[in-house]
Amino acid sequence: MKPITKKLKNGMQAIIVPQKGATSMTFMAFCRVGSRYESRDINGASHFIEHLMFKGTKRRPDTLTISKELDRYGAEYNAFTSKDLTAYYIKMDAAKTALAGDILHDMIFHSHYDQKELDRERGVIVEEINMYEDNPRMHIEDLLEEVLFPNSTLGWNIAGPRETIRTVPRQKLIDYRDAYYIPERMAVCVAGKIDKNIWKILEKTFGSVKAPKKRIDHEFKRFHAPETLKDAVAFQKKNTEQVQLAMSFHALPLGHKDLPAASLLATILGGTMSSRLFIQVRERRGLCYSVNASHQPLEDIGIFGVMSGLDKTRVDEAVKVIWSELKKTTKELVKPEELRRAKDHVRGKLTLAFEDSAAQADWYGKQWIFQKSIETPEQRLAKLEKVTSADIRRVAKAIFIPSKMASALIGPFESKDKVKKLFAVS
Repeated sequence: MKPITKKLKNGMQAIIVPQKGATSMTFMAFCRVGSRYESRDINGASHFIEHLMFKGTKRRPDTLTISKELDRYGAEYNAFTSKDLTAYYIKMDAAKTALAGDILHDMIFHSHYDQKELDRERGVIVEEINMYEDNPRMHIEDLLEEVLFPNSTLGWNIAGPRETIRTVPRQKLIDYRDAYYIPERMAVCVAGKIDKNIWKILEKTFGSVKAPKKRIDHEFKRFHAPETLKDAVAFQKKNTEQVQLAMSFHALPLGHKDLPAASLLATILGGTMSSRLFIQVRERRGLCYSVNASHQPLEDIGIFGVMSGLDKTRVDEAVKVIWSELKKTTKELVKPEELRRAKDHVRGKLTLAFEDSAAQADWYGKQWIFQKSIETPEQRLAKLEKVTSADIRRVAKAIFIPSKMASALIGPFESKDKVKKLFAVS
């Protein structure tokens, strides 16, 4: 069924997505703010605020009270922060829609940020940073983004530096929250079985949020990709048995007409266990356990990345094979059969995902937050169907430019100079 959009009385956008045959629903709230909106003195604030939303309100004074209320009904609930978005969701029995909306609204707009809880959470986030840095598969992306986005907040760590997290004052976090958690920057989406009183529920909760008399939020500084990446390699020496490697390029932003072609290009190269990189790097040469390719569009730029966990003694060979496969797509047309398989794969994955109300809420909410428009899966698939082999080659040529490649490596190499030589492709 088609989504229904409506602005609440305060101007906040609401999206309702009825799902035939569903008995549960997902209630999801989005705020267009993330690490790229921060300044150095509050780097990590968006993520810190996300954590603090679960720490208690006047009506629900602590984390245990909130979790007990949700756990009682077997709910799934969580939140996430990215470069440009923070979102919170509750997925549960549709009969408890009003409760889900009340809890989310209470958490997001009435959390009291108790100083003791806030100070305790500093340690939790520092340990989260430690966890990511101790896991090369997680940390490789942070290293890569630093060189892919020089002199930009896009290159900053979402969780922030440890010292900032340990010292940022409570009032600065509250001021930042109050500047961005406003109706004009938010949307709420309910997907699944829709309660007959859903509009009353939404107006009573998210529709009651007052818009500020004077806005003090600001837009991020747009990223303009340089002609050449001067310091294009990031390296961390670590005594590991497996090397983590990443190669990335500036790609296409949200709304670009060639996004369907970029998505199919990523699928063909490294989106499946029958993809080109998986077959060439893993199956035929045994160089890795995992290898994948992806395209992620942001508001002003995109990221096309290849990630792999490799045999530490054969990294040089692996880089050559990966680059050879990327380069091939800029010269040769994808055969019709391979293109058909990629389109069928995307269709199948989308079909499976849309059986989940959380996936639907995420799909429609993000679209509205960033583009103020709604595209159904059927409309997206219709665009994919129109993509030709020539489109894919044209997009590959535009993206896979050696002088614009950023690379990162974590492993037992002696120097960054040796690592740079590995990525000297042409």
